[in-house]
Amino acid sequence: MERGALLRGRLGFFAVTVLLLEVIFLVFSAKAQGSFSPSNATSGGVHREGYCSMYGICAQRSDGKFLNCASGSLSTKPDDLLSSKIQSLCPTITGNVCCSAAQFETLRDQVQQAVPLLVGCPACLRNFLNLFCELSCSPNQSLFINVTSTKQVNNTMTVNGIDYFITNTYGEKFYNSCKDVKFGSMNTRVMDFIGASAQNFRDFLAFLGRQAALNTPGSPYKIDFQTNAPLSSGMKPINSSVYSCGDSLLGCSCGDCSSSSTCSDSAPLDLLEKDSCKVAMGSASVKCVDFSLAVLYITAISALLLWGFLFRKRERGPVSEPEPFCKDSGDNELLSGYKQQNTNPPMHMSKWSILLKVLQPAIVQDFMARIFRKYGAFVSRKPTLVLSLSLAVPILLCIGLIRFRVETKPEKLWVGHGSKAAEEKRFFDYHLAPFYRIEQLVLATVPVSKNAMAPSIVTDQNMKLLFEIQKKVDTLHANYSGSMVSLADICLKPLADDCATQSVLQYFKMNQKRYDDYGGVQHAEYCFEHFSSEETCRSAFQAPLDPGTVLGGFSGSNYSDASAFIITYPVNNEAGDTGNQNGKAVAWERAFIRLVKEELVPLVEPQNLTLSFSSESSIQDELERESSADVLTILVSYLVMFAYISFAVGDSPQWPSFLVTSKVLLGLSGVFVVILSVLGSIGFYSAIGVKSTLIIMEVIPFLVLAVGVDNMCILVHAVKRQTTDISLEGKISNALVEVGPSITLASLSEVLAFAVGSFIPMPAVRIFSMFAALAVFLNFILQVTAFVALIIFDIRRTNDNRIDCFPCVKLAPSVGSERAILQRRPEFLVRYMEDFHAPMLAIPGVKIMVIAAFTAASFMSIALCTRLQPGLDQKIVLPRDSYLQGYFDDLAHYLRVGPPLYFVVKDFNYSLESNQTNKICSISQCDSNSLLNEITKASLIPESSFIAKPAASWLDDFLVWLSPEAFGCCRKFVNGSYCPPNDQFPCCQPNEGSCSIDGACKDCTTCFHQSDLYEGRPSTAQFKEKLPWFLKASPSANCAKGGSGTYSSSIDLTGFDSGMIQASSFRTYHKPLSGQMDYVNAMKAARDFSSRVSDSLKIQIFPYSVYYIFFEQYLNIWKTAWTLIAIGLGAVFIICLVITCSLWTSAMILLVLAMIVLDMMGVMAILKIQLNAISVVNLVMSIGIAVEFCVHITHAFLVSSGDRGSRAKAALCTMGASVFSGITLTKLVGVIVLSFAKSQVFVVYYFQMYLALVLIGFLHGLIFLPVLLSICGPPSRRVAEEKPEDQPTVSTE
Repeated sequence: MERGALLRGRLGFFAVTVLLLEVIFLVFSAKAQGSFSPSNATSGGVHREGYCSMYGICAQRSDGKFLNCASGSLSTKPDDLLSSKIQSLCPTITGNVCCSAAQFETLRDQVQQAVPLLVGCPACLRNFLNLFCELSCSPNQSLFINVTSTKQVNNTMTVNGIDYFITNTYGEKFYNSCKDVKFGSMNTRVMDFIGASAQNFRDFLAFLGRQAALNTPGSPYKIDFQTNAPLSSGMKPINSSVYSCGDSLLGCSCGDCSSSSTCSDSAPLDLLEKDSCKVAMGSASVKCVDFSLAVLYITAISALLLWGFLFRKRERGPVSEPEPFCKDSGDNELLSGYKQQNTNPPMHMSKWSILLKVLQPAIVQDFMARIFRKYGAFVSRKPTLVLSLSLAVPILLCIGLIRFRVETKPEKLWVGHGSKAAEEKRFFDYHLAPFYRIEQLVLATVPVSKNAMAPSIVTDQNMKLLFEIQKKVDTLHANYSGSMVSLADICLKPLADDCATQSVLQYFKMNQKRYDDYGGVQHAEYCFEHFSSEETCRSAFQAPLDPGTVLGGFSGSNYSDASAFIITYPVNNEAGDTGNQNGKAVAWERAFIRLVKEELVPLVEPQNLTLSFSSESSIQDELERESSADVLTILVSYLVMFAYISFAVGDSPQWPSFLVTSKVLLGLSGVFVVILSVLGSIGFYSAIGVKSTLIIMEVIPFLVLAVGVDNMCILVHAVKRQTTDISLEGKISNALVEVGPSITLASLSEVLAFAVGSFIPMPAVRIFSMFAALAVFLNFILQVTAFVALIIFDIRRTNDNRIDCFPCVKLAPSVGSERAILQRRPEFLVRYMEDFHAPMLAIPGVKIMVIAAFTAASFMSIALCTRLQPGLDQKIVLPRDSYLQGYFDDLAHYLRVGPPLYFVVKDFNYSLESNQTNKICSISQCDSNSLLNEITKASLIPESSFIAKPAASWLDDFLVWLSPEAFGCCRKFVNGSYCPPNDQFPCCQPNEGSCSIDGACKDCTTCFHQSDLYEGRPSTAQFKEKLPWFLKASPSANCAKGGSGTYSSSIDLTGFDSGMIQASSFRTYHKPLSGQMDYVNAMKAARDFSSRVSDSLKIQIFPYSVYYIFFEQYLNIWKTAWTLIAIGLGAVFIICLVITCSLWTSAMILLVLAMIVLDMMGVMAILKIQLNAISVVNLVMSIGIAVEFCVHITHAFLVSSGDRGSRAKAALCTMGASVFSGITLTKLVGVIVLSFAKSQVFVVYYFQMYLALVLIGFLHGLIFLPVLLSICGPPSRRVAEEKPEDQPTVSTE
């Protein structure tokens, strides 16, 4: 999960790569350029119907572009062949024309570049063709075309500039019909290419009217589109029809025209989250949950105050002599209330309590007491045998450690069996292609002051520095198995031999020589605005480069103000971890990181720049470093706990008796027992093939040590409370009878709480629960066997006055007598409990305040729980000094692109009969509720859909590619084989300056006539035959819809001949995501969207993004957390019920544990600790540890006699000191050391959460629980015991 969380930060630059890697090479520009200047109009020429403003081709420019003749002449009647050709392209032009055959062929060649982009929207295409058909061939050309500038070429006057008169309505309708048409392979709009992202018709026509420079696409003369013709000229704006994109005959799809009638008829997308319930309170509003909790709390407190008032009133009367809080019969004996028989209940005890005592005898407790007494006598006599046999079992289990393995693959840790995300990832990787590896640099400027804006990085100096950096990267070589690997060997090359590097240097073809040739920084700034349309701005790998993917730190489209360069190197990837290509990539990546650290960072720092960086393997490498970075901190934490244990179980440090009374050797022996239980658990599961995890290695030792230390302290303190005048056998038996049942209850509760977690599907949580349950169980067995035997040996050592840690050395008898005197003195914590703590909690006013405060905390925690956010911040799981810390900061600050999102269609039936083609596509005649139309509609509301762009569709492009209207795309030779576009080999020879229409492909014809298709769709046989052609067709200027490179990995053709495409994907992008909740909500929205569309279309569709597999756990993390908590609490309740045979007692323990867990979640919300697998494990663990704070006090309360108040005081005096010193302080000293960890994950999820657990458990166990027991505790459940031979009969549970 750590890696999965970290991966989230990298998804943004994944999107940067994908945005341009699968793009086509588009070369299109319109015929003309110019600016609107009516003052330049001339009155020369005849402007009447039937006259032309220009006719024929008179010359050529030096770059081969044809120039029209500037001659006002009558229109001419074309021959039948030319008339037929004109009608096929320009159906509005009939009769005479103003274009020759050569002119028409030039027109046809030029507009064919735009046809593939627009053919999916017939209205836009028709309007576009009509605009240039009327310009070139209209018989009334002179009425709306005026030649304003001529140029003499070869003694012939040629056209150099014209005015083209249109109406505002014409321009507006033309623009509106095309503004929303998609350019699928770029996930953008066609207007970005044919109109330079124009926002209105004037900008659109101004771009179309530009005059092309030499050797660049476009018109050889400029066009001024004007809306007002001179009144005296006889001219008038063009009167041609303009079709709306929603036209009934030429209407476009919903994806290309939001105003289409079919779009408005379709159901609207409803993905917006409903506002949460709120209660208005004046100008403010409060959540319904918070308001309800406040009302409930006020009601409860009012009832509590009323009870307090009545209770005080009832107590007024004769005041009897108060009984001492804690009776001491000397020499630290058991409390007299615990030791003496009390068969007569107090007079004020209710009849119901007496009835319960008679009807529900503590059968289990009585049985356990007898067992522990007999066992105590046995182990006292044969401690060596017990110690040997008890240690043999875990030692044998440790043999399994030879098969110890650690699972590190995130998908096997955090994704359960049958996970949708895992299955979808496997399907995607197998049928399509695994996602690319990413190497990235972020070069940024530094603000001159804290509040100042960072200066622009787009300067000549920084550009040259970037070239220097790129040169070092290009020349970097890494050794892999004896061969040298460079970036060129592993980089992604989608269309040509050049790497698809995403860098601002692509505007110079990654060639420093072209930097000055193109004009330096000015050329880059020009390309920021014309990247999609200008030939010189295209990348070395023949794709337009969106400046938003290579620049950062700018607002809007002010690219020149950018303060960061983002350089991304996409590298080929292979599924699995053993691929040879991946091995080469990893070797190069590690060399790349060394290069940046050792050379590039020192290079940029003197320039007042920062350089952050990352590679695909960086996360894994840093996590491995992090896993060992805090080993020392963890060891110190454990050592501090060891030291405290040794001190806590010993007597007061009084010299020289301390040499004998200290328990260092016993404490270390107990720690060894704890470690042995952990190793035994790991050994057992390793033997049966279950791999361990890092959480197990980090958490379980601490957990078992915490539980084990509690039991050790409680056992030692119980033995020390025995009188000195009884035998060793009597001490051990009485101590086990006193605390054995509560230790058993606590341990079995913990074991069951962890064991039920093994049914959770999340592997990391399930494996943790299995290991923890067995470790705690082994620890319990060893505590009551091996450690009890060790206590016996320690008592013998003490009785013989032998020095701790050096038992061979024996002191003089005088030290022993001094030790006996010290033993009879109560410890400080015992005195504190007797003299202050217990009396304070007995005050009625304090009780009310305690109940009110703890209830308020629980209610507040419930409210705060709703504010807990799922996720795991990627920066937390890294070392604080990791270079990735700054890198993730830069990504969050500079990146403007969201993660790529693929909608995958399974088992697409492309047969004509199935009609599934129309259910998926989004061009004309596709269903209005088709998959791609729905994606387009969703992209219009990214705030709720989290989809930013229309999808790149191989199906749309394929249907356009084979359409007869896209006459430059799907073509065939006379022999029926594939014929490429005229600007590709063999139609156009590489060494030719221009391509001739009379070359090798002069006889090529379109693959189909319109009559060959059924409503524009191919038959099953045609689809099967032509799809492989499409996927091999390279995009070019004459046909931008070729699928080679663009869609090579979008379709799985395995079994394609059967009429079924097993898998195909349609790529779009999430909107830029910030924060864990955005990633979770984006995944949920995509799944909801796919589910809805799948159900509607009856087609299998699922969304896929590379981060889904790591974030799927958060979709159900709340369910997982509540399930584990409920099961854990339920398990504890059942164990308590079985052992105590008291529903009352079990319910009270359950209540306190639930309050502790709720308070833990409230603290998590306050500290902004996110809900993830680590915190869920901690919450489950908190149930197990919190039991320790409750059951010992409750057990002591049960076996005490008297009224509830006196029994609560007795419980505190008996077990309070042990709980405080053996449970609270032991954990506290170990937890505090974790605050010095280098990794934030230890500080946040272990130090902060463990500290909160210790403090909350302490407060509930030693303050709230005694008060609650004194108010409504269960009746005493004492059972008579047989009298020990060394002392009077002891009453126990």
